[in-house]
Amino acid sequence: MLPVALLIGSNIMMTIAWYWHLKGGAGKPLIAVILISWGIALFEYCLAVPANRIGYAQGWSGAQLKITQEAITLIVFAGFMVAVLGEPLGWRHCAAFACIMAAVAFLFVGK
Repeated sequence: MLPVALLIGSNIMMTIAWYWHLKGGAGKPLIAVILISWGIALFEYCLAVPANRIGYAQGWSGAQLKITQEAITLIVFAGFMVAVLGEPLGWRHCAAFACIMAAVAFLFVGK
């Protein structure tokens, strides 16, 4: 489960790197936002790369690692969307998430 924990941490960092400026940095110059986001993304890579290496060494396929990362991304972003951006979570979000979770299930069935 270490790969999953590292992927959760990396996705939290990347969501912040990509979207923090929509509320907190809207008044900052674009170049400053890009440089700050790159700095945050550096720490994200320090979690994502080991997560993928460890997961692959534990027998996960590349596809399993990627689809797991995508599912985690949606969970993390849904929380960010509601808590930070103040946007509501609707039925369409839940339906789209269910489709991604079905994709996760398809890749892990029979492993």
